[in-house]
This record gives sequence, structure tokens and C-alpha cells, in this order.
Amino acid sequence: MAGNRYAGAVAFPENILTEDEHVSMHLHPHWREMARPVLVLLLCIAAVVAGFLWLPDGDGGQIALYAIGAVALALVLWLTVWPWIVWRTKHYIFTNERAILQHGVFHRERRDIPLVRVNDHTMNQTLFDRMFGCGTLVIESAGERGQTVLVDVPKVQRVQSLLYELVDSDRDRHSMGDGEFREIMQELKDGNDKG
Repeated sequence: MAGNRYAGAVAFPENILTEDEHVSMHLHPHWREMARPVLVLLLCIAAVVAGFLWLPDGDGGQIALYAIGAVALALVLWLTVWPWIVWRTKHYIFTNERAILQHGVFHRERRDIPLVRVNDHTMNQTLFDRMFGCGTLVIESAGERGQTVLVDVPKVQRVQSLLYELVDSDRDRHSMGDGEFREIMQELKDGNDKG
């Protein structure tokens, strides 16, 4: 299993990878999903600071400040910390064998899409997405579920290109011998390490 420059701080269990499988890209959703939680954090801090500065001294002011602090803390835990944990535990992982989509804090769900089953993949970016460098990637695969939609994928154009290369390499691997495929994969890896 090769190291990965795209790996995030919250790792996925690498023991789910097969012996010859390596991670090509590991992403979390785009950071813009954290814009609202950060705004809530800043507003709560501002409310506590305003209460500290403008509430009158004495018991009434202290009680009001404690109440503001308690509400602010509850809001930060609910609307900032929890969304951050959810965001950090959502993984988009692309390997040389499959796309792995994993999310969940207490109840984890993982979907594996073997590259050999990928029929089509499309990328969609609104003007707003383009400003932030993210977008939606739809992976269409053979099977019951059909389409899988990945929202707020950072560098979505690059991810779609990588997915194309991985699917193409996987098809080549299944149409030629393992020795020949390993040579091609090594050449691709050496080319990516240089670029």
C-alpha cells in the first residue's frame, strides 16, 4: 500500500485495501461545507464578547452572561463541532481497483464501486462551484444502485480525470496479463511522482 499525499487527518481503515491495491486519491468534501459552522462559531463568540462588554456589573449581568455563554456553547457544539466531525468522517477514496465512499460517525456506511463496473462518470459545476474549485461528480455503475452522487468534491475536474485514468487502466489490466499491467502501473506511478 503506497503512501498518499491526498490523505486527510481522519484516516479511513487501510486494512480494507487488498494486497495489490493502493490509494490514488483520498478526499473529504470541499471546505465550503464548513462555512456555516464557522459563521455560527464567530457569531457565538461575538455574542459572548458583547455580553461581557455591555452587560451591567452585578448579579443580573453575571447571570445573563452565564446564560449567553451556555446557549453559545450549546450552539457551537451542535452547529459547529458536530458538522465538523461529520465532515471529517466523510471520505471519497479512489484506488486502482475501486471508488470507496464512506461516511458516518456512530453508524458507518461504506459503498465500494469496483472500477470494472463504472459505466460513466459526469461532472457538474455551477458558477458558484467553479469559484470555489469544487463540484458534483456522478458515477454511474452497473448494478442495483446505478448512480452515485458525490457532492462538493474538491478539484472535481482533476478527480474526474483521475477516475477516467483509473477506469481505463483497470480495463487494460483485465484485458492483458498481470506482468504487463504492473509495468504500465509503475510507469504511471513514476510519471505522477515526477509531476
